[in-house]
Amino acid sequence: MQPGEQPRVGFAALYRVFFWIGLFSFGGGLLPWIQREIVTVRGWMRDEDFLPGVAMAQILPGVNSTNMAVFVGQRLRGAPGAAVALVGMLTGPFLVMLVAAVSYQQVLGVPAIHAAMAGAAAGALGMMLRMGVTAVRSAGRSLGPILVMVAVFVAVGVLRWSLIPVVLVAIPVSVAIAWPRGGEN
Repeated sequence: MQPGEQPRVGFAALYRVFFWIGLFSFGGGLLPWIQREIVTVRGWMRDEDFLPGVAMAQILPGVNSTNMAVFVGQRLRGAPGAAVALVGMLTGPFLVMLVAAVSYQQVLGVPAIHAAMAGAAAGALGMMLRMGVTAVRSAGRSLGPILVMVAVFVAVGVLRWSLIPVVLVAIPVSVAIAWPRGGEN
């Protein structure tokens, strides 16, 4: 395989990865898990190809993880791949919700369920931090992208400003910083 070339991923493998991610995900925070599975574990994409999808998944309407499944599936296998990844991502939770709807009252009384949810939330937070570090590392040595990431984090995470206006300001600033300048080689 040539550098920068993506491997040919089978539909069954694509479905299986997103099925397991969807089945064992609780409460969001899936983008780091998807990044780990697609980039780190399987090598189906590089961080440079994956991270633009993260940005797009977060600014588009809908659930970030399903947006990302569509992005990854499309990049790996076109429109059919996008459909396979999306169906894979949604099949497991759909089946779990059917079972949960039937047994809702019995499950609420189990203390272990509350502990499991707290543990899953802690794991998701750790994975999100890891993806943030990966994003900072892939931003290169240039100060501009790092400053934009820190500014968005502070605005949304610390100051609790609304995400939409922050993103509407951050996007043109990011584009202006990344825009290739004439004569620089």
